[in-house]
Amino acid sequence: MNLEQIYQELTTIIKTENVCLAEPLRDHVYTKMGGNADLFVTPESINELRAALDIRKSHHMPLTILGSGSNVIIKDGGIRGMTIGMGKLTNLFIEGDKMIAQAGGTIIGASRKALDHNLSGLEFACGIPGSVGGALYMNAGAYGGEISEVLERATVMTQEGEILTIEKEDLNLGYRQSTFQSNDYIILEGEFKLTAGDPVVIKAKMDALTEARESKQPLEYPSCGSVFKRPPGHFAGKLIQDSNLQGTRIGGAEVSKKHAGFIVNIDGATSKDYLDLIKLVQKTVKTNFQVELDTEVIVLGEDLK
Repeated sequence: MNLEQIYQELTTIIKTENVCLAEPLRDHVYTKMGGNADLFVTPESINELRAALDIRKSHHMPLTILGSGSNVIIKDGGIRGMTIGMGKLTNLFIEGDKMIAQAGGTIIGASRKALDHNLSGLEFACGIPGSVGGALYMNAGAYGGEISEVLERATVMTQEGEILTIEKEDLNLGYRQSTFQSNDYIILEGEFKLTAGDPVVIKAKMDALTEARESKQPLEYPSCGSVFKRPPGHFAGKLIQDSNLQGTRIGGAEVSKKHAGFIVNIDGATSKDYLDLIKLVQKTVKTNFQVELDTEVIVLGEDLK
């Protein structure tokens, strides 16, 4: 695989600044950890995305799609092949009570745009630090709301460049799950059905949720957000707290003293530090309470060799 040749091909159709060799992925994820992408491409249009996929396919390259990187751990060895960052596909428009938002925009931005148009339904998302595409992929939720409650349909691209529309009922949306986790579709946009509301009431709810998030979560340190799914009948943070794990460190990674459900990069952590600490938490909670903690964070890439 001649990366320089592929780079030259890509830069005939995509701006040079949007095609990078050996790109440090720590600059593109919230944990501020991880190795390099062999080739990192950030298309500015659907046509550029399709063209990048065509080139990738012709060279039989592995493909990884990256949103805002808020719920992702990139391993220290980085990612082979082509990584496509969706962060420049951010168009959003509203017509009546319908919002269509491209995958690369933030779900926080979408919630604020809804407020600007006096539309209710996305208040719960005002503090979720992810992209629209990532929110659909995970069926993201917070403070009693989740994407499945407002999503109508998704538009996706297949690996061959075909564009499809998938209705909500065919997306298998559940707790932190969707059909996207078991197929290779690339999410292009989501269509949301919102409701007209009082902007004063909408803003008050968003302000209250923002205050709750800022007061309880360790936003002062890099992290992947909430690490673990909520185990049936329990709260992950409570189990970790009751295991006396807050403040436990491996290398530069620490179980947050502010919120036990978070692991923070407190001092130049490697991804191995972070992942080893996740395993320690899982093992300790299993020993203490016979409860399996499943992660909701997505782990990509390979170990450092």
